[in-house]
Amino acid sequence: MINIEINKIYCMDNLELMKSLPSESIDLIYCDILYNTGRKFKDYNDKLGTTKDAIDWYIPRLIHMHRLLKTTGSLYLHMDYRLSHYLKVELDKIFGEDNYRNEIIWQRDAVGKGAKKTSKQWPREFDNILFYSKSKNNKFYQQYKSGDELTYTQLKEFRYSEPTGRKYKIVTLGDYSLESIKRMKENGLIHKTSSGKEYKKYYLDEFKLAIGSIWNDIPNLSHGKNYESVNYDTQKPKELLRRIILSSTDEGDVVADFFCGSGTTLVVAKELNRRYIGCDINSRAIEITNERLLSSEGIDQKIINET
Repeated sequence: MINIEINKIYCMDNLELMKSLPSESIDLIYCDILYNTGRKFKDYNDKLGTTKDAIDWYIPRLIHMHRLLKTTGSLYLHMDYRLSHYLKVELDKIFGEDNYRNEIIWQRDAVGKGAKKTSKQWPREFDNILFYSKSKNNKFYQQYKSGDELTYTQLKEFRYSEPTGRKYKIVTLGDYSLESIKRMKENGLIHKTSSGKEYKKYYLDEFKLAIGSIWNDIPNLSHGKNYESVNYDTQKPKELLRRIILSSTDEGDVVADFFCGSGTTLVVAKELNRRYIGCDINSRAIEITNERLLSSEGIDQKIINET
């Protein structure tokens, strides 16, 4: 047994760490797990054996993740097609089918990247992120795209302008009450066409587009030179973790990553004023994570080794 501390990173078997953590102590768990590709990367081996070996290895870890989450907590498990359908079955058993929230599709690469005419398949350009909650009372804050993130087609809808140059599009009044329409007229929020038909003005600078479960706006770090890169295979972009952490936690909450790799989850958690727990069995991963955490202002770091 070890003395568990918050805002620390642990170099040890993540199952042993999870066993040492108290129940219902974590608000969010994100893990970019081993995909069991069989590949040997520069910093780690992505091999757990057969698919059955991999599932058997994951089950006790998933059980502890469920135990560790608070009632309002959430789990985001990041993988690819090799394990996603198998682990969803196990997560349904552990978390309950009613606590499945979404499968997020992250399009990490351009469709044409690496595609070969001889592959006889559609390009594999996305990862899967399974999103489960501990209960139906999970924290969730919808994330939005702002007006400056709209596509050219979406921007074309804002073809009207006020004398001040403020752009807007028009939408039907729908089921607004007569009283509401009267107030909108008084506030200059009604657009009348030449035929006399009335519409509500929707201003570009107030526009927010809800983000869905297909994320194709966060490029992978493999796209040319990237200032975030720390030269760690399969490193994930900070924006991916920002979206997840902002959607499922408040400031001061505890975020855990038991496959922390290069430490992106912990770095973003720290930047967003969340507390964190990190773990990886690979000493090189812990070294890189510690360097990234120390390079930002805030809490001093400590590596805890358990052998």
